[in-house]
Amino acid sequence: MNSWVAQLGNLMELLYKKLLQEFKAQTYLQADRTTTKVLDRTKKDKTHLGYYWTYHAPLAKLVAFDYQKGRDTDAPREFLQGYRGNLQTDGYAVYKHYYSKENIVHLACWAHARRKFENALQSNPKLAEYALSEIQKLYIIEREAKELTPEQRKEVRLEKALPIINDFGKWLHDKRQQVLPKSPMGMAIEYVTPLWESLQNYLHDGNLMIDNNLIENTIRQIALGRKNYLFAGSHNGAKRSAMFYSFFACCKLNNINPHKWLEYVLENIADYKSNKLHELLPNNINPQTILNFKKFYEV
Repeated sequence: MNSWVAQLGNLMELLYKKLLQEFKAQTYLQADRTTTKVLDRTKKDKTHLGYYWTYHAPLAKLVAFDYQKGRDTDAPREFLQGYRGNLQTDGYAVYKHYYSKENIVHLACWAHARRKFENALQSNPKLAEYALSEIQKLYIIEREAKELTPEQRKEVRLEKALPIINDFGKWLHDKRQQVLPKSPMGMAIEYVTPLWESLQNYLHDGNLMIDNNLIENTIRQIALGRKNYLFAGSHNGAKRSAMFYSFFACCKLNNINPHKWLEYVLENIADYKSNKLHELLPNNINPQTILNFKKFYEV
């Protein structure tokens, strides 16, 4: 059965490359990562801790998982090298190697910032509660502007959210001098301080989001998988898993039945023209085409 899956992975590898090409054409990506255990023959009696680097294109309803052995600067290189547009991440330092360039605008995540202040609630409830209340105001504005057009949402953000952020920034600068740097509150302030400009960048485009919670939702299927299997059998196996995770996550975002989609692709991919292969991707395929599809043994 493992061999069958491996052969299936080889068959669909070209389609996966088409999916990655579509990401290069996007102008707004969210990025995150999560761990996975992998058997490694070079490591006796223990597994290798690898990483699924996850990329989400909210406007195009695309998700891609990319397995890498580590989480250093080179891990996202193949995916992000040459990318131009907006990149939304947490505060992990590796991303700075890519968004420090002129062709990428970095968006930080307000949800990650909020968690840092939540960690300070027990040790410094007065300051932490004030910080959380200011962040909550930003999310209330987002809920109110949810049904607006991107242009209208941008205007509302600049009118209502920008003053809140400006006042909050002044407050943080003042309190930074009053708390211990290694205290939970101090660490929360030190987390957001270098990201302050990035935390404001979502204001400039109504298509952009205040946080990258959506990508964290896509990572949940990895967490669910970890509860159902102990590890990937090899690094190549982990790469294949990343490919299938990508396809099925895209199916979910586009309301495509993954089982029917896979059946349709397997029946047609061998004869499909290579220059039109992208048409088989879940975000491009017509759902009605899959529903009307009859497998050869049903005809």
